[in-house]
Amino acid sequence: MAQARRGRSSLREKVADGIKRHMLTHRMRPGDPLPTESELCAALGASRSSVREAVKSLAALDLVEVRHGHGTYVGGLGLSALAESMTFRGLLSPDDAFRAYADLVDVRELFERGNADGIVTALTPAHLDTLDGLVAEMARHPAGTDGFVAADRAFHALLAEPLGNDLISQLTQVLWDSYATVGPQLDMATLDDERQTLAAHRAIADAARSGDAGAFAAAIGAHYAPVRGRVAAARSAAGRA
Repeated sequence: MAQARRGRSSLREKVADGIKRHMLTHRMRPGDPLPTESELCAALGASRSSVREAVKSLAALDLVEVRHGHGTYVGGLGLSALAESMTFRGLLSPDDAFRAYADLVDVRELFERGNADGIVTALTPAHLDTLDGLVAEMARHPAGTDGFVAADRAFHALLAEPLGNDLISQLTQVLWDSYATVGPQLDMATLDDERQTLAAHRAIADAARSGDAGAFAAAIGAHYAPVRGRVAAARSAAGRA
C-alpha cells in the first residue's frame, strides 16, 4: 500500500514537472491558457487521473488556476501557500506561536531596515503624502479594528512598493498577514501598544520624508523593539502559567 502511494506521488510529481516545463518552454504568463486535459495527456504520456492530480497539486501552489467550464490557466504565481503554511505553523501550539511571531518580527524588520536606502530614495512626494494619510487613518480607529489594521497593512505595503521588486512586495504582504493572524492569538495588545504603534509609524513617515536613510532605519528598529519585548514578556508569563 505504502509503495503504491509513493508510486502515485512520484507519477504526479513527474506530470506536474512536465506541465511546469511546458509553461517555461512557451514563456507563459499568468492568465495564459494551458493545453486541454486531453492535449496534456498526449504530450506527457499520462493518464487523465495523473494529469488531474498534477493540476490539483499545482493549483494549491497558485501555479495554475482551474476555471471550471473554461479550462486551466497559468495561475497568479502568488505566495498564498507560503502564507498559509507560515500562519498554520504559528497557530499550531502556543509555544510555536511565540517562536513564529518572533521570527516574523525579525524578518519584517530585516526587509525594511535592509532596504532603507532604496526605500527612502524611491519614495515620491505622493508616496510620502499617502504614508502621512495612513498614519492619520490609523489614529481615527481603535487598535485592532478593521480600519486600523487596513491602514497599518497598507502603510507597510507602501514602503515596499517603490522598490519595484514584486517578490519583496509579495513577501512583505505574506509576512504582514501571517503576523496579523498569529499576533491576536497571543493576547498581547494594550492601550500602550496602540500609542506606541501610532508614534512608531509617525516616526517612520517623518524619517522617510526627511530623506535620511539612517533615521529611517532607526525608526524601523524602534517600531519593532517593543514588539519583541511584549513577545518575551507574554512567552514568559505563559511559561509560568
